[in-house]
Amino acid sequence: MTRNLPPGAPAEAAIDQLLAEPFGNWHVETSTSTLQLRVTKKGTAQVHRSTADRADTGPGDHDRAKRYLLDPDDPLFAAIGANAAKRRQVDAFLRALAATLPDPLPAGPLHVVDLGCGNAYLTFAAYRYLVARGAQPVVTGVDVREDQRRRNTALADQLGCAGQVRFVAGTIRQAPVEPAPDLVLALHACDTATDEALARAVNWQARWVLAAPCCHHDIAAQLRRQPAPQPYGPLVSAGILRERFADVLTDTLRATLLRAYGYRVDVVEFIDSQHTPRNLLLRARRGGVPDRREQHRAYRALVDQWAVTPRLQTLLPAPPDAAGAVVPDAAGAAVVSRP
Repeated sequence: MTRNLPPGAPAEAAIDQLLAEPFGNWHVETSTSTLQLRVTKKGTAQVHRSTADRADTGPGDHDRAKRYLLDPDDPLFAAIGANAAKRRQVDAFLRALAATLPDPLPAGPLHVVDLGCGNAYLTFAAYRYLVARGAQPVVTGVDVREDQRRRNTALADQLGCAGQVRFVAGTIRQAPVEPAPDLVLALHACDTATDEALARAVNWQARWVLAAPCCHHDIAAQLRRQPAPQPYGPLVSAGILRERFADVLTDTLRATLLRAYGYRVDVVEFIDSQHTPRNLLLRARRGGVPDRREQHRAYRALVDQWAVTPRLQTLLPAPPDAAGAVVPDAAGAAVVSRP
């Protein structure tokens, strides 16, 4: 709970009321100092004081200035036509990207692809952010519409980055992207388009993948066509419950399958739901997964129990285990993994 009170009696009364509460830890900030108080189990108060660092506030101002990775007033947003809501989504996505990439970034060109780029808000923003971090990004935006390719290419010329940001028209599965990217982005690719983006990332052996899924119609439709395993019938008995469960099941299967292919995966909320209800992010880094065979077993158990066939599964060969051998599918069929 946050509230502002004028100095004097109202503030003193509020403080007295709070002091009467049995809190064990206090953190108090003033314009000049910070006080931390910890009450031990024996009732002893341990106090630590330090000089405050308020470089991010102005004189007499107790509100911190909001920090953006890209200034909302950056001419980039005016050029690409992004509204305030889209700018917030892009900034939140860039923060997730910042938490994913190593520091410092690898030397040399950093190849990036934005699959299903649309109006290329994220494509251009990612380029600007990576340049600001000292990287040498070479970015490709992929969208199925030729008119979008022409529009975005003209914007790249206008923004002076046509040599480093290019666009191709084509499907996520088949659009030509050379060389294979280090980083794959996909912001709100609809339904199974997210699966296609993840599949291409795995086949490219991309080092980093950030995908914010959109709608989840595919698994929801499969759940409607058959009875749920017992005792989970009530879980999908109502349409809204089935829809929300399909969202959770779809992204759980995606994350588990990516782990079976050797990706460490975090499933996080990258922006508050008031800005977009599609605020979940799959954030994956290639390597360092010790239990890939176990991840595949967990994946097979889920799809077998719910009798579903995720789109991502159909786009990939059976995953190799940690030793490099191919893990057979549930039926024991012979499969050949990609080199």
